[in-house]
Amino acid sequence: MGYMIGVDVGGTFTDFSIFDAKSGKLTHFKHSSTPEDSSKAIVGGIVHILKEQCIAPGDISYLAHGTTVATNALIEKRGGRLGLITTKGFKDLMEIGWQKRPSLYDLRRKKPEKLIPPGLLCEVEERILYDGTIKTPLNEEDVRRAARYLKRQGAETVAICTLFSFINPAHEQRIKEIVKEEFPEAYVSTSFELVPEFREYSRMSTTVLNAYLGPVMEKYVSHFEESVLETGIRVAPYVTQSNGSIISISETIDCPIRTAVSGPSAGVVGAIYISSQCRIDKIITFDMGGTSADVSLIEGGKAQLSNERLVEGYPCRVPMIDIITVGAGGGSIAAIDRGGALKVGPRSAGAVPGPACYKRGGTVPTVTDANIVLGKLNQHKILGGRMEVDCTLAAEAISEHICKKAGLNLEDAAAGIISVVNSNMIRAIRNVSIERGYDPREFTLMAFGGAGPLHACEIARDIGITSVLIPPSPGTLCSLGLLMADTRFDSIRSNILQASKESISDVAQIFGELIAAGNAMLQKEKIDPKDRSFLCTVECRYAHQNYEIPIEVDPEMDEHALNDMIQKFHEEHRRQYGYINADMGIQMVNYRVSSIGAIEKPDLAEVAVAPDAPLPEPVELRKVRFDGTKDYIPTKVYQRTGLRAGCRIGGPAIIEQMDSTCVIPEGWEAYVDGFYNILVRFGR
Repeated sequence: MGYMIGVDVGGTFTDFSIFDAKSGKLTHFKHSSTPEDSSKAIVGGIVHILKEQCIAPGDISYLAHGTTVATNALIEKRGGRLGLITTKGFKDLMEIGWQKRPSLYDLRRKKPEKLIPPGLLCEVEERILYDGTIKTPLNEEDVRRAARYLKRQGAETVAICTLFSFINPAHEQRIKEIVKEEFPEAYVSTSFELVPEFREYSRMSTTVLNAYLGPVMEKYVSHFEESVLETGIRVAPYVTQSNGSIISISETIDCPIRTAVSGPSAGVVGAIYISSQCRIDKIITFDMGGTSADVSLIEGGKAQLSNERLVEGYPCRVPMIDIITVGAGGGSIAAIDRGGALKVGPRSAGAVPGPACYKRGGTVPTVTDANIVLGKLNQHKILGGRMEVDCTLAAEAISEHICKKAGLNLEDAAAGIISVVNSNMIRAIRNVSIERGYDPREFTLMAFGGAGPLHACEIARDIGITSVLIPPSPGTLCSLGLLMADTRFDSIRSNILQASKESISDVAQIFGELIAAGNAMLQKEKIDPKDRSFLCTVECRYAHQNYEIPIEVDPEMDEHALNDMIQKFHEEHRRQYGYINADMGIQMVNYRVSSIGAIEKPDLAEVAVAPDAPLPEPVELRKVRFDGTKDYIPTKVYQRTGLRAGCRIGGPAIIEQMDSTCVIPEGWEAYVDGFYNILVRFGR
């Protein structure tokens, strides 16, 4: 193993983590993002790293990156021109959606923007029943007419989703074959290959999203792979999935929807690794970057997975790490609305022009501008001195757009911006904790991202959390997480069965088939059999319920494993809903197998902790205004590179480093451990 590189593409910066397997040295680098083509920033950063560290391209043994291409294509509606082929009578399902509505009584609420252009929804005569029997054979001439029609209409990609194909995929398989015969250049996505489970709207929506992204991701991945080869690197790059794992580029082309939230998921993987070093098994991750803040809850060292979430207003049924995202980042724009209230986000100044203080032409105030005015950020240079900033430009932007309209002085306006953005992020933390039955006071807040440590202690105080964990390189934890990720494939089968002894053999057979399929996928990824493992889950519910709870089970299903599953289901149902009904029958609905291939990872060494290690001399004494105070307080500023393991720093203090800044308010104390993590606690 030579050098390993992890790359995370953010809205403002692209982050790199480089691990030298021979020396054990881990370094980090940040490069301005290129929103028009994210591969430019990736390749540009890699070339800079190779040159700066005198690394031969052939010495790179591993390269993985998290991509925002799929996310941005959905947000900006830049997907392929899409056609849909479905069962006769069901072409309007994407328009009808669910019976439930997010805002039932809001007549003005806009529906999600349509992904399928008018006239490109095609029906074919066929019908498979709920038990898999064929009621109406497939009319192949209907399919040929539909394929030719979509080709004439300029479609680039075709989604295929028919009723009950998750039980019997014969018709979808034949439709795909005919479309490829008549329209070979089209990208084709079928529901039975992507999401073979019941609930037809979610299944169709996921298939449509995947088909919509297919041409965009195919073009990006091909270009990215060529650009990497031009640098001289010969290893095939990996791409992060939304479930926190990595897959090869070829698999990304087949299933781009799996990368919809790939960047934030890598941060959670990195957070799990760091928290395990500190032997902390309950953490709430707080990843605040330039554009957004991502929050997730980890219990027992495991990330919470969501099997369905809304993506741009449409349900998407692929496993994703359960992450709540809010438009609150360092580049989030502050403004006074029509009612005179101060709002922050979700609009962002991005990388260009960026915050006003960046001197790139930005004129509107952002969270970064407010932090510079308040003294929390260096008022002259950031990124370890590589980037100059101008506090005067930040003050002018806040004065022009906030002070004049709200009648506030500069300091109160800047403090108000921080207070509002903190409130937005606190709501996200409440969403993943209190609203789901967890007490956040039992958790440690793990802060990362370029802006996470800036806000973490003040946010933790307001929600009752008394400990904050800050990794050695918080601004690049997502790229570090890419070095810690494994390969993972999630397979599913739907079959509603009673949780009884009579169903044991059926469940065992389903798991056996899914594990065999997972083995084949891991073999394709060249994962050694000794590095493979399988996680089996049954999604259970009480009879007559419409929502399931995933319960981990032993794949060798027997009577003991069944009883254990039933007991776990009751316990989890009580935790989530506050009650159980032991007399009600339990249904098993979906069966999932996660096929995991362990990838070789960096081994970060622990150093000896010096008791009462002396503090270095502060580099500056700066006046800082903290949240909840009215006055500027003289505050010592330290460089993190000067902190030894065992150092203790009492607040108020500021700790600066290349990729982030840590703010320690009065009443908090920071401690540097043997891995150079900073653990900040309220009180001693």
